[in-house]
Amino acid sequence: MRSYLDLCGIARALDMVGERWALLVVRELLFGPKRFTDLHRGLPGMSQNVLTQRLRELESSGILARHRALPPATGLIYELTERGLALEPVLLALGDWGSRLSPQPDSAEELSPDALIVALRTTFDAAAMGSVRGTVTLRLPGDAFLLTIGHGRLEAIRGDVPADATLTAAVRTVQDLVFDRRELDEAVQSGAARAEGDLRLLRRLLAAFDDHRAGVDDGRPAR
Repeated sequence: MRSYLDLCGIARALDMVGERWALLVVRELLFGPKRFTDLHRGLPGMSQNVLTQRLRELESSGILARHRALPPATGLIYELTERGLALEPVLLALGDWGSRLSPQPDSAEELSPDALIVALRTTFDAAAMGSVRGTVTLRLPGDAFLLTIGHGRLEAIRGDVPADATLTAAVRTVQDLVFDRRELDEAVQSGAARAEGDLRLLRRLLAAFDDHRAGVDDGRPAR
């Protein structure tokens, strides 16, 4: 790994996570462990050779750990260490800063599932939820997340678990519901989404995001 050979803490941090794709690998692991194939699926523009190299470097730096999945699952999984998890506020701050920028003309139009959760967390408007608390399971193709609303925060972990409400939809549909204000009823009637449980809580949550930022992480140019 190359080094800036600079005493500054920023430079020392970049020595570990400043290589291309490194922070996006961390992003893909923020909400729970993944296999190599799942990581590559979330970063389709990254070659498998580069992903292998970044995983090796991040493991060497103590940012992630590799271990065998517990039965009945099989194979190797990658998981952030305590040092890696400490990067969460850094990534959320970068996501918040970057969501105000217009995407490149040839940027992808759909986020990865983990990038979607980062976008939700960085654009969450706590004031719009008021004192409302609750949980929502977001089921996406091949993945699921438990969203917890409370104390002015939106937290997320990977997992398909019982919650007050459940939304099942493709990532693109969730982007439309949140950032383009597509009506939930219309998405359900068209078959693009399935909503269960406390629909009042779900509607309240879908409306609790700042959709006025330039290029708000939805892959579309600013309106």
